Amino acid sequence: MTSVDAHRLADLVRLRRVKDRIDREFAQPLDVEALARGAHMSAGHLSREFRAAYGESPYSYLMTRRIERAMTLLRRGDLSVTEVCFAVGCSSLGSFSSRFSELVGISPSAYRKLGAGPAAGLPGCVAAQVLRPVRNREAAAGRRH
Repeated sequence: MTSVDAHRLADLVRLRRVKDRIDREFAQPLDVEALARGAHMSAGHLSREFRAAYGESPYSYLMTRRIERAMTLLRRGDLSVTEVCFAVGCSSLGSFSSRFSELVGISPSAYRKLGAGPAAGLPGCVAAQVLRPVRNREAAAGRRH
């Protein structure tokens, strides 16, 4: 193994740790700079390498995880949209609602009104896979192919 291969492998290990941290701590205050510090990388290097490895930026991945969790909480129906916003780690209801609408296609309030809807009766792990939010631009691109 060359030193370039060893360095690339070490970067991939750090990137996986960042991804795992986002999965675990999505509701905590996280930003790219904090994630980069934890991975001993610069924020720019982390963003470039994360995008190359996973197809999206660390921030985008974090927001997708937050929206996935928000979808689950909204389907339950026992929390308000504002409570869900803060429970998943967002600090602004406006940006939460905008991002939710962008990824899911409808507002959090409309989604909450739907309740379990299409996920009724599905096990949680299946519902998460079927209802995983996808950026509208990606969904539109996928339909054209």
